[in-house]
Parts: sequence; C-alpha cells; structure tokens
Amino acid sequence: MVFPIRILVLFALLAFPACVHGAIRKYTFNVVTKQVTRICSTKQIVTVNGKFPGPTIYANEDDTILVNVVNNVKYNVSIHWHGIRQLRTGWADGPAYITQCPIKPGHSYVYNFTVTGQRGTLWWHAHVLWLRATVHGAIVILPKLGLPYPFPKPHREEVIILGEWWKSDTETVVNEALKSGLAPNVSDAHVINGHPGLVPNCPSQGNFKLAVESGKTYMLRLINAALNEELFFKIAGHRFTVVEVDAVYVKPFNTDTILIAPGQTTTALVSAARPSGQYLIAAAPFQDSAVVAVDNRTATATVHYSGTLSATPTKTTSPPPQNATSVANTFVNSLRSLNSKTYPANVPITVDHDLLFTVGLGINRCHSCKAGNFSRVVAAINNITFKMPKTALLQAHYFNLTGIYTTDFPAKPRRVFDFTGKPPSNLATMKATKLYKLPYNSTVQVVLQDTGNVAPENHPIHLHGFNFFVVGLGTGNYNSKKDSNKFNLVDPVERNTVGVPSGGWAAIRFRADNPGFYLIILVHNIYKLCI
Repeated sequence: MVFPIRILVLFALLAFPACVHGAIRKYTFNVVTKQVTRICSTKQIVTVNGKFPGPTIYANEDDTILVNVVNNVKYNVSIHWHGIRQLRTGWADGPAYITQCPIKPGHSYVYNFTVTGQRGTLWWHAHVLWLRATVHGAIVILPKLGLPYPFPKPHREEVIILGEWWKSDTETVVNEALKSGLAPNVSDAHVINGHPGLVPNCPSQGNFKLAVESGKTYMLRLINAALNEELFFKIAGHRFTVVEVDAVYVKPFNTDTILIAPGQTTTALVSAARPSGQYLIAAAPFQDSAVVAVDNRTATATVHYSGTLSATPTKTTSPPPQNATSVANTFVNSLRSLNSKTYPANVPITVDHDLLFTVGLGINRCHSCKAGNFSRVVAAINNITFKMPKTALLQAHYFNLTGIYTTDFPAKPRRVFDFTGKPPSNLATMKATKLYKLPYNSTVQVVLQDTGNVAPENHPIHLHGFNFFVVGLGTGNYNSKKDSNKFNLVDPVERNTVGVPSGGWAAIRFRADNPGFYLIILVHNIYKLCI
C-alpha cells in the first residue's frame, strides 16, 4: 500500500547565501518527453535532456552549482536536490508550494546553491506528483581538490540508479488512485539504470552491463530512486565494502547484500576478484508486512569481465526473500559513522525539543470515491494530513502573508493508543497546513513511530535541509524510559533518509542550524504532510 507523507519544519531565521570559494558548475536541464519501450510496452515519459535516468551532476565540495531548468512539458515542474544541505539557500531546495512556485510549462528557473561540508553520492528528482519516476539523476560530490578518500582509491566509479517502471503513465496512475480513494497500482517492473533486465515472455530490450577488469576495484554509487520499495542489491559471487551513505562516510564493513530504501544512497567498493566471466546483478524488494502489496519482480543486470565472450553463461544469484527481516536488520545495524578527527560525528547529547511523530495511514470520507466505498486512504503524521497550499510557504513567510499556514503542529500525538496493535475505530484524520517551529541552533530529537492503522509498513523518511543521526531503532511501541537508554550517541550513522521499520520506530537527532522551511517527507506516499 503506497501513499508519499511530508512534514514541514519552520526555522525562525532566514539568511543570505554563503561566500563562494570553489568553482562554478553550470548545467541546463531541458524537461522534455521521450518515447521509450520497456517490458514490451511503449509510452511517452518525462525526462531531462531526453535521458532516463537523467544526467549526472558532478562537483567538488565547496563548488557552486547553477542549474537552468527549462520546462517544455505540459506539467508543472520543480527539482529537489535530495540531500544537499542548502545552507543559507533554502529557496533552492525545490519542493513546489513549499520553497518555490512550480515552474510552469514554457517557463524556466535557475537553481543556485553551494555544496558545503558534503562529499559523496546524492541525487536530484522532480518534486511534483510522481514525475520523479522518470525525472531523476545522480549528484556526485568529489572531495576538495587534493583531499583523498578515507579509503583506497578505486580504479573507476560507476553510478547505479535503481527504480521502478509502470506500463501506464505514472500521472494517470496517481490520478486514478486519487479518484478511487484506493492505493495506486504497484509498478510493473524494477529497473537498474533504466532497464529491467530479463523479463519473462518478453525479448531482451537491452540491459545494464558493468564492464570490469580482473584485479581492479570499483566504486559503485547506488541510488534508490524507486517510489515505493526498499530494495536488496546483490552481485553473484562478489562482496561489497560499504564506505558511505547519503554523502557521509561510514566505518567500512563487508557484506554480500545491500539494503537501500527509497531516497537513500549507498557507496560501496567491489573488487573484480572472481574468475573471468559474467555475473548477475539483482535488485529485489524488501517488505516484511504481509498485507502490503509490492512489485515482486527482480531487476537484473550483468557484471562483464573484460575478455569474456558475450555468449558465456551468466553466473546467477538469488536475492533474499521479500520478507528477509534478519538480512535487512544485519545491514542496517552495521552502519556506523566514521567518527574520525577529520570527519567527526557531532551527535547532540542533550535535546531542546523532544518530538514523537506517529507515521501511518488514515481513512477519510470521499463522496466521489465509489471504488473506495466513498472513503479515501490518506497518509498522516500525528493524525494530521497535509493540505497543500496554493501559495508557497516560504513566499508567505517572506511577504508576511497570513492565513496560509499555522505553527501549531503537535509535538506528540493528541490521541494515544497501542500504535502497533489494534487500531482505533475512527481512522479519520485532520486535514491542515500546520508547521512545527524550531528556534535557530536548537537540538532536536524526533521519534518516528509506525502505526498499524490500515496496515503496518516500513516508511522511508527524508528530512530536507539537514542530516540527522539515527540514534536508535526498534520494534513495537517506543518506550522513552527503556529505549532511550540504548541509544548510540557515540558513532550513530548520519544520513538524510531513514527507513522506519514496519511495526517499529526510529529515533533521530539533529541540530536546527539551517534557517528556512524544510520538509520531513515520507518518500513513497502521494499525500503530503507539513509540520
């Protein structure tokens, strides 16, 4: 069951752009349609520069990036630079009606921001409806000139973007869901760099091949651009050394399976140390909630050793079972911040704002939703479903416009119940544009609690404008007295997107040091919630 949630956090101070010390990188994004054939079906898709996935942005830390986005399609468009801190450039963050008006058909807009204190793999994507299914690409931030990686330099780097593919137009899928009140249809395939690989009863239409030389080490920059599903990623006969997530270095660890939630990135080293040949790459969903529908198809690609004949049989692998919770937990629990002198983990030890956000679904009346029995499934946090404003919130703040939003989003749920047990009889939510206001430089803890309302499921939560530390994860209902004693305040993983476990919770901490309006968004839902 798939519905996207957003939360907006308001900070009390706006400021001017930071001084620029690096190079200026200029890009032009022409948003255009292109006819594409996948899984024996052809349709028009929205792309950037006619590419799917879109072009990669390259920069060094401290560089300034200017992207001229030209909208040549019939839809409104905006671009979010997922994971970029936007220090003192909050208006360039990208979400339509939050930090900017959308770019109308036939119009253009220049995004201007500086990459400060970040290095690694991030990504960009459309931030209007489901356009990001095909409008997305990588952001590769290299270290400052002359500064090495804190791990052995690879022979070559490769961007690998995981995603989903619908035979139908994705905007039609969304509109049908909104009209019916039911969950959107699941995708028809997963893709690796835009290709599904082997598909039963459909001749091969090309797949992604990773060419390697025996004895060399490669750095894979993985991005999960899927709208709905956490994915397992494997290469037959090979192991990974994970070195970075969400553009933050981690303590290196070895694994044969990577778990990556929608919106997350993972950078891993892999050595071409096997006998020459071809090896299967597989990406398949993880979902440990039995009642949530998912696309269970496995996307495939190939590692091709140099000198290997194309007719050589491919050595295969099987991804973990869809409900392999133990495999998922092993990977997630292995993530730790590097926490070195050069790259410290500045975890807030005390918190000024202690927030509990219940994340889940509700059911509201809908007089036109015949297919949904005159009800609509909606996403909510603390039982509040976001009402999209008609005026951008940052604009309303800047011009002191009233009646657009309020700053009374609750710090805790107003109704307390057994969040992961039997749901309440009334699942209706409040629809409003509410924000939670934080003083500048305050420290914040947010416990994100999944609920069993309608159905428990894992939730990828992304915080715009900030990184945060994942200080704790658990199952069941969060217990502030017992669970907080187990928090990792030494070297927790630092990232911008966390997977809240199905029927469980995640605790994050961050410092509110970036003035502006920023969303906390449930990546895979179609309904928005702002705080």
